[in-house]
This record gives sequence, C-alpha cells and structure tokens, in this order.
Amino acid sequence: MTSEQRNFTVFYDGSCPLCVREIALLQNALPAAVDIRFEDVSEPDAAPSCDITKAKLMARFHCRLDNGSIVSGAQAFTEVWSKVRFLSWLKPLGRFGPSRALLNALYALFLKIRPGLQKITPPLKSKASKNSPENDA
Repeated sequence: MTSEQRNFTVFYDGSCPLCVREIALLQNALPAAVDIRFEDVSEPDAAPSCDITKAKLMARFHCRLDNGSIVSGAQAFTEVWSKVRFLSWLKPLGRFGPSRALLNALYALFLKIRPGLQKITPPLKSKASKNSPENDA
C-alpha cells in the first residue's frame, strides 16, 4: 500500500448535486490542518487507487481511513464528521452497533429517495480543494 493509499480519502459521486453540496460544506468546515483527499468517483477513470468497484463507490458513501481500511455508510459519514470540530461528537454513533444499525437503515432509506431528490436539487459547482486530486499535479 502506498502512502497515497493511506491518506484519509472521501470517495463521492460528483454527478450527484446533493453529494457535491455536502462535500462543499465539509471542505468549508474542515480545519486547514486536516488532510483529507476528496475523490470524485463519477469521472470515467476515477479512483484507480481504490480496490472497490466504481459501481459500489457510486452506490454508497465510502472513505479510506488513515490506516488504509475502507468503511462505508454510517461509519464512513461519522468518520468524516469526526474531522469537523462541531460534528466530532457524532463519531461514536457510527461505531456503536445499535446506533450504526439505525443510521445505516436511515441511509438506506435516503438512498432509495436520492434519485428523486437529485432531480429537484440544482447543481452546485464543486470548488477544487487544496487536497483534491485535481491539484495533485
């Protein structure tokens, strides 16, 4: 595993207006010292450093933690939120079995209505972050 693969990475659907809005909010809320890589998996050659298929990455929220392990769903959200000072208290919810199950059930419901919500959500242009792949060159 390369050092690039050990960086905390958020894999998100850049073709989803809801996802782009959430990523923009996260990028604005993150302290400058937090090093998170954001990878738009909607691009044709997206996420070559990830062992998970593009179809799975597009279907569900995933993160690669600093130790290289990949988490998805509620745990992925709470791991990202833990990097934001005013949301860090949510991290235990993604690790505790009963609350993680509840959050995953709510997320599964959201995924069912997401296509409809995408149709009514206006697009938002994602700002390139200093730690996004577009700026690695």
